[in-house]
Amino acid sequence: MALVGSYVALSKPLVAAFPVLLLAWLRFGIAALAMPHWLRRPADEAPMTRRTRGLVFLESFLGNFLFSICMLFGVSLTSAVSAGVIMASIPAVVAVASWLFLRERIGWRVGAAIACAAAGIGLLALSPSHAPAEAIAPRTAMPWLGNVLVFCAVLCEAAYAVIGKSLTGHLGPKRISSLINLWGFALSTPFGIWLALKFDFAAVGAGTWALLVAYAMAASIWTVWLWMTGLKRVPAAQAGVFTVLLPVSAALVGVLVLDERLGSAQMLAFGAALAGVVLATWPARRVASSSN
Repeated sequence: MALVGSYVALSKPLVAAFPVLLLAWLRFGIAALAMPHWLRRPADEAPMTRRTRGLVFLESFLGNFLFSICMLFGVSLTSAVSAGVIMASIPAVVAVASWLFLRERIGWRVGAAIACAAAGIGLLALSPSHAPAEAIAPRTAMPWLGNVLVFCAVLCEAAYAVIGKSLTGHLGPKRISSLINLWGFALSTPFGIWLALKFDFAAVGAGTWALLVAYAMAASIWTVWLWMTGLKRVPAAQAGVFTVLLPVSAALVGVLVLDERLGSAQMLAFGAALAGVVLATWPARRVASSSN
């Protein structure tokens, strides 16, 4: 999650250099070249059922392809700090998704966490935008639309967590990573080819290409493999605790690397959102039972 937050923030220079759909296609393509051997089914793994194939597609479409599109468009229109505040609502959104689809009970603390996340996003919506440095600022900043798109990415991330837990019971982490990346490449190919035909690749500097390769490796290989490996060993609700590292790292990169400013309203919004995370993830008090 710390890696996800970092590459979300560092994608701002990339969306300034590439069209969003072309960037997504290049990301999936670079990653596909790096892990074709992960597609092979291990001898001890059962063939995929129709339901598993459907879950793989949904995992890629919602948590990989659509997440990337919403996040890349979103951070191109708003700041990485604002994106970090909104992403702090992920644990609360995962809790709501668990209640809707897994019928898990939402206690008062999770309900309060959802309210804190909503308050943080509301404060952010009312606060003035804090633009990044001129070199990577979008030409036409629309913070409200960027914030909406980032929240859509949060919804996709919640679906990614819920579906991913189900997939780890049937497929290995490496195979899940390669399959959902391949689906992402297939879904983005029509847009990528159309944009590539009229894009001036020679105008892109060596540093941007290096950042693109690092972004592709982190977004499609390292973070997915780490996340799926963890989900295979811990419950989804417990894994959701660690999503707190996503908004924190995104905001830190925005401030420390991208020269963004953390204003007072954004600090209050971030504090409210993180308070919700603490409420949702603080260990419940166990009642000791005595036996006679």
